[in-house]
Amino acid sequence: MIIIEVNEKRNNDPKIKGEGGKQMAICFRETAKEFHLYNEKISYILTVLENGQLGHLYFGKRLKDRESFAHMLNFRARPMSVCAFEHNLDFSMEHIKQEYPVYGAGDMRYPAIEVQQENGSRISEFIYQGHRIYKGKPELEGLPATYVEQDDEADTLELYLKDQLTGTEMILFYTIFVNVPAIARSAKIMQTGEEEIVLNRVMSVSVDFPDKEFEMIELTGAWSRERSVKIRKLEHGTQSVYSMRGCSSHHYNPFLALKRRETTEGNGEVYGFSLVYSGNFLAQADVDTYDTTRITMGIHPDTFSWTLKKGESFQTPEAVLVYSDQGLNGMSQAYHTLYRSRLAKGYWRDKERPILINNWEATYFDFDEEKIMSIVKTAKSLGVELFVLDDGWFGERNDDTRSLGDWYPNLEKLPDGITGIAKRVEAEGMKFGLWFEPEMVNKNSRLYREHPDWILGDKGRRLSHGRNQYVLDFSRDEVVDAIFGQMYKVLSEAPISYVKWDMNRSMSEVYSAGVGSGDQGKVLHRYILGVYRLYDMLTKAFPKILFESCASGGGRFDPGLLYYAPQCWTSDDTDAVERCKIQYGTSLVYPVSSMGSHVSAVPNHQLLRNTSLEMRANVAYFGTFGYELDPNRLTEEEKEEVKEQIGFMKKYRRLIQFGTFYRLVSPFEGNEMAWMVVSEDQRNAIVGYYRILQTVNGPYRKIRLQGLDPDKIYHVSRIEEDLYGDELLWYGLDVSDASSGENREEYNGRNGDYQSKLFLLSSIE
Repeated sequence: MIIIEVNEKRNNDPKIKGEGGKQMAICFRETAKEFHLYNEKISYILTVLENGQLGHLYFGKRLKDRESFAHMLNFRARPMSVCAFEHNLDFSMEHIKQEYPVYGAGDMRYPAIEVQQENGSRISEFIYQGHRIYKGKPELEGLPATYVEQDDEADTLELYLKDQLTGTEMILFYTIFVNVPAIARSAKIMQTGEEEIVLNRVMSVSVDFPDKEFEMIELTGAWSRERSVKIRKLEHGTQSVYSMRGCSSHHYNPFLALKRRETTEGNGEVYGFSLVYSGNFLAQADVDTYDTTRITMGIHPDTFSWTLKKGESFQTPEAVLVYSDQGLNGMSQAYHTLYRSRLAKGYWRDKERPILINNWEATYFDFDEEKIMSIVKTAKSLGVELFVLDDGWFGERNDDTRSLGDWYPNLEKLPDGITGIAKRVEAEGMKFGLWFEPEMVNKNSRLYREHPDWILGDKGRRLSHGRNQYVLDFSRDEVVDAIFGQMYKVLSEAPISYVKWDMNRSMSEVYSAGVGSGDQGKVLHRYILGVYRLYDMLTKAFPKILFESCASGGGRFDPGLLYYAPQCWTSDDTDAVERCKIQYGTSLVYPVSSMGSHVSAVPNHQLLRNTSLEMRANVAYFGTFGYELDPNRLTEEEKEEVKEQIGFMKKYRRLIQFGTFYRLVSPFEGNEMAWMVVSEDQRNAIVGYYRILQTVNGPYRKIRLQGLDPDKIYHVSRIEEDLYGDELLWYGLDVSDASSGENREEYNGRNGDYQSKLFLLSSIE
């Protein structure tokens, strides 16, 4: 048994590193066999039970440390319970809060792990062997995870457990950060015994709560309407979100939260659970008939099985748990801080993002070099900094039926290849970016003709396609290496500053020709490991390229990819009204700096809706910002407006992308939406207000702001008044429609539907 105590004050910088006087510790009480992880904001407490397994005591607001929290175990056996010890009717795992429950200990709820032995038994008993406490945070081999840059930013607890019969060992990892109310958890399984075992279920986290008085929040939707906020009251039985599409999916996000019924954006308790993973997942709330709630989250157990021979191990993805007593905004800001600065990595992590223009909705597949250069020259004159060449530049790609997998330039469109067009763009004073879809192949391609066995699917059965394409088997190293070779050649020969990495179909008929029958249950997870490996090789080879992940828009907007690509194309739906909902929901977990957001043409290409150029920009500002249109089709008046928009974004993008973000009014609850961002020193803020449909003779409307210094005086643009912060916080900002629906007040160039207002707040010293 290894025990290293850590219990000291920290004196570091704000945010991740903490401030002077902040405390963080992991304490172990030998007599009570209890562990207390805490910082200034949260406590997480667990214990070693009588039977050697681990019990959960508490997760929530910071508690004072004490010699024992044993009273929190608070259990007793119920009638007809299954009990662990002979002649003892008081100890039943069926009614005990646990840390990492197993099948076969008398607990009838869903376990966190299920291990199958050679004799078919699925019973296991992981007993506490010892622990280690140390500063810092370990990396997870082959997997993305949160990290620290200095060891004193976090403390880690490793708990060692063993199943004596099979010789299977387990390490449970817990990391608590200095100044973020978050715990990072994962598990590693190691087979040290002689027999072969199969992991049929191995979750990243399990947490038991003593009651069910929660509402569950999930982010759900479909293509073009991703991450809608859905709230349901917890009831008996299981409530879950999941993906079995091979990716985290448009339909559900690897996230759920439990909030108290009275919790709002600004007040009340909420617990967040987020999985740092990009493949199939399960996030589940299981409420038993005694009103206790178990949260489990990890790789989806269906279609998953992982054989471990002696000497082999399996590492789960990381789950990040957040507690807030300051409402949903408090939870989100914790995720934003951690994911923006200690999950995203690399050269672009802390940098303002370039304003780009993408040619997809301007040209689709129909372009040549001169058409592209015409867009580039006009965009440059408007102030755009980066041009992105989308789909259609490679092989014989003139439509979506051919050439995926053939990553060499189409010389009919680009006579001097990617190198030539990239140099021409740079000569105009702009950076050059390029689109890839490296995980996919068309049957009409050179790659498929040479390697027909490189796709996922059983050749004896019908194969489904999506968008006329098939999925390359990234569970095979030779496939990943071949794609890397093609991409490396393009990226190394041309001055490329940005890569948009797309992925345009879910996985079906998953079968790999590269492994035998016993390893087919590993294929989906190995595929994701292959994606991560390709990202890792490319980002190390080209550390200054800005990678943006994409999967038909937001189909793989998850923490796993944020580790490699600090921003993601939030949705293929660029309509300003729908983007209010999409970006609002996304912000529950993900920072503004991660959201790709563009101004597109009207009528909108997805909804045929007409919104003003100003409203489109007012929504897109709250993201990375760019344009998805042909600037040559703009009127001179519109071009001047675009120049002003770009000038505004260049001036305020650091505040927008790295300030503290607050949601104020939800678009899922009515006709309006509002959000705001505040600088760290509380001197500046920007408020965005959006009204979808025109009201007639409506009521007066005020919105209470958040995050301001109540003692500061702020000059508020549009209304051109000087107001104290406390007035704006508690009385509110007037956003009423002075025209009452009549054609008198003009803003955004007209009255009517689809209106927006931006308010700039600047403190007066």
